[in-house]
This record gives sequence, structure tokens and C-alpha cells, in this order.
Amino acid sequence: MRAYVLPGPTGIDALQESDLPMPKPKRGQVLVKVHACSLNYRDLAIVSGNYRMGSKPNLVPLSDGAGEIVEVGEDVTRWKVGDRVASCFFQRWIGGEAGPEAAPSALGGAIDGTLAQYVALEENGVVRIPAHLSYEEAATLPCAAVTAWHALMVHGGLIAGRTILVQGTGGVSIFGLQIAKMLGANIVVTSSSDAKLERAKAMGATYLVNYKTTPDWDKAAMELTSGRGVDQVVEVGGAGTLAKSIGAIRPGGKVSMIGVLSGAAELNPMLIMAKRANIQGISVGSTQMFEALNAAIAANGVKPVIDKVFDFADTKAAFAHLKGASHFGKIVIRVTH
Repeated sequence: MRAYVLPGPTGIDALQESDLPMPKPKRGQVLVKVHACSLNYRDLAIVSGNYRMGSKPNLVPLSDGAGEIVEVGEDVTRWKVGDRVASCFFQRWIGGEAGPEAAPSALGGAIDGTLAQYVALEENGVVRIPAHLSYEEAATLPCAAVTAWHALMVHGGLIAGRTILVQGTGGVSIFGLQIAKMLGANIVVTSSSDAKLERAKAMGATYLVNYKTTPDWDKAAMELTSGRGVDQVVEVGGAGTLAKSIGAIRPGGKVSMIGVLSGAAELNPMLIMAKRANIQGISVGSTQMFEALNAAIAANGVKPVIDKVFDFADTKAAFAHLKGASHFGKIVIRVTH
């Protein structure tokens, strides 16, 4: 079968299209014919050698894939041939808090991922695709959408009428906007692009802040909420933006730490104390979180936002597009037509 392999994390050009043996599902696994994959910033970090967790040698990258089950292994009871499914980021985090078995089961890092024509996945490591979604749309969900759901619904306990702030217009932030809109929340969106902010407004954003023209976006968030502050920030920047995120929340507000795009920085703990801030690291989510997300997506007819779809042969171009950071929403690779 065709697949991409990363012999060593030295950059996008290190990716090699290879002919690998067809995987065989083991006991408790299913074999999925992959129709589409999507990219996350983590994937670019792994390919570039900048990922903090490292990865296995000769890795098949990517965690996010969607396709159809073509074979079931021994003792599989949840699935049958022909079922439409998407991969779970953690193959062995079914529910509750993540146990020690979760991290070693992360697709496209600790173990081979989905950038292949076929992939063997755990029976509890796939979820059913909402019927109204295409494979390309479903492939956007496993990492970014589940992360946003975990942040807003599990950590944040989001309800109608609350105000959240999402940073930028990448995958997690756009899904955060869609989930918050679905729940009847107010949404502050920050971006360096007025054009992207207008697109966010069309999707239901309540307030728009250009952080290039308004670098003190934390103060802007306070003004937009009449001095109260937002209830929660979906923090994708990391330590470099964390202080402003804390500054933007109300007393007792929440900051969901997801990304580290802005690098490291010193943080005064008095900022946390002054706001009684609740700061939680978010690492994607469990199979049960994914199932809850899909139920909400299906009930509300939500459609993921896809920036661009690339063919399998153009995988390197897809990574380059991600690196260019001009995208709005998710970047997808179509594996099988």
C-alpha cells in the first residue's frame, strides 16, 4: 500500500512516499481504508523535529483520518465491514482521566499514523462519522475538534450566555467558535488578519480583535465585556500569550492551555493569584469525548471549515501550506478518491 514515511525529522522534504506491507488487524482491531486525513500543527512540528514528545523511527505521520472499515479482527463486536469511522488521536484513552496507556497510543507520534491507504486501529480507537459529513470533513475532527470540545465542554462547562475568547483562526480556534456558537455563547476572536476576522464574524463571532493593531488584546477583551472579562480563553499560543490570556479573563475564569506556538516566557504567579485563574492543560481527548462531540455535530448539522484539500501525491505541498500559516480552518489530504 502507499504511505508516507518520515525516516528522520529534518523538514518537509524528508517525507518519503513508500510502498509498505498491507496491515493486518490484530485481536480487537479494525482495518480502515483511509479516504482522507487532515493536518495539525503537531504534525508539522514532528516533521520539522520540533515536537517536545519525539516520535518513533520511520514514522507514518498524522493522527487524523477518516475512512471505511474493510476488515475486523478477532473479538471485535462494535463494528462491521462498511462502517464509516474516524480515528481517535489516543488509541487507548476510552474515557475518564487519561491513564498511563494513553500517551504511548498517540497516532502519528508514538505509533504510526494515518497518512496511508490502510491503517489498523483499535476497536475503541475509532468513532462513527456523523452521517451528514463527507470523509474529508470527518477527517478534520480527531485532534482539533476534540481538543476544542474538551476545552469548552469538559474543562469549561460551557453554557449559553457565557463569553469565550479564541486565539486565531486555525483548526482548534475555528472549532471552538463553532462549538461556542452552537451552545449560545458570546465569542471573542483574535487574529492578525482583518479578512479572517470578517470570516469569523460571518460564522457568528460576537467580537473581533486584531492583535497587530491592538496588541493589548487582553485590555480590549475587558472593554468588550464592560470590565468583567471573558469566562474562558482557548489558549493556543502558549507561554508567550498566557499572561494576556489571564489578563482577559474574569476573576475565577478559566484558561485552557492547548498550544505552544509562541514559545516560552516567564510568568509571574501573582497574575494567577490576582485573577484566581483556573489554568488547565488540554491534550486532545478521549473516545467518549469524541462521541459526545459527534452527537452534538450531528444534532446541529455543523460542518467543519476546510481551507483546502490536497491530493495524496501533493502531501508535501499540504505541509508547506500549513507552514505558511495563511489557512482558515483545516487542511485536508485526500488519500482515496
